[in-house]
Amino acid sequence: MRFVIIGGAGFVGKELAHQLHEKNDDFVILDIQKPDFEAPYFYQDITKPIDFQFLPDDIVVHLAANQYHHKVPKKGRKEFFFEVNVNGTRNILEKMQQDKADKMIFFSTDMVYGKPQFLPITTDHPCQPFGFYGQSKKAAEDICQEFRQKGFKITIFRPRMIIGRGRLGILKKLFKLIELNLPVPTIGSGKNCYQMVAVADCATAAIAAVQKGVPNNEYNLGSENPPRVRNLLQGLIRNVRSHSLVIPTWGKGIKAILALLGSMGLEIMYKEQYMIADEDYVIDISKTKKDLDWQPQYNDEEMITDAFREYKKKHLNGC
Repeated sequence: MRFVIIGGAGFVGKELAHQLHEKNDDFVILDIQKPDFEAPYFYQDITKPIDFQFLPDDIVVHLAANQYHHKVPKKGRKEFFFEVNVNGTRNILEKMQQDKADKMIFFSTDMVYGKPQFLPITTDHPCQPFGFYGQSKKAAEDICQEFRQKGFKITIFRPRMIIGRGRLGILKKLFKLIELNLPVPTIGSGKNCYQMVAVADCATAAIAAVQKGVPNNEYNLGSENPPRVRNLLQGLIRNVRSHSLVIPTWGKGIKAILALLGSMGLEIMYKEQYMIADEDYVIDISKTKKDLDWQPQYNDEEMITDAFREYKKKHLNGC
């Protein structure tokens, strides 16, 4: 058995490759960029015909995606997400079918749910994404369902915001305020819970799914018992010995300002990020734990504190 990690030079792919290497498992990385670590590598742009030869017993871990941490264009935004996330997914599955490979671990997103209609959000929650990224991932999931009907085994993961070493994204703005001991405004009162998941826990979930035979099912990935946003931020500020204060705001007003800035091309946050920033948003991971014997190892305060320390380390090194 060989793992084929598509998008393996990226954030989750790098962690998965590391864990597989520690287990002495066979793997190869497919990506448009060469990984910054030693590993078997094959160049592949998934928006083009797939040149790679899959083997029948390959486990394909599909991580390649255009996401919000990339530079998102102001025009042609739908095409930016759909070309890679939807058309690329179909290209991979069609080539797998041609090569008689039929097992995939697909990383989707919790953004397929849209605004929560009940809590915690289970995998049977209605999928009503309101942004192009979430919509593209839902369309990719629909393609996966289509290939399940053809005999494929495809496990779909829906992770919350993934953090860990190697990705900061929107956290850079937050960390800058804390580094400078400036006030940290929340979107809304900060009394809501906002869950995350560690990159290491995402990688262990992928391995767990393979050990369980690649179930044809959807699974949420997140932390356990996420704290309120203001408590999370206060814990981070305390842990890194900052003098910042957490300041609540009028959520609707802040979101209106962010929307206005976005319409002017001055996006501080994207709609899919800020629309639920003042709402309780907790996904139910009980099915993942039960079916896959998986358990998240990191809590939210540990994750965000580690991310801040990584930010400081890069800042000190001039990165």
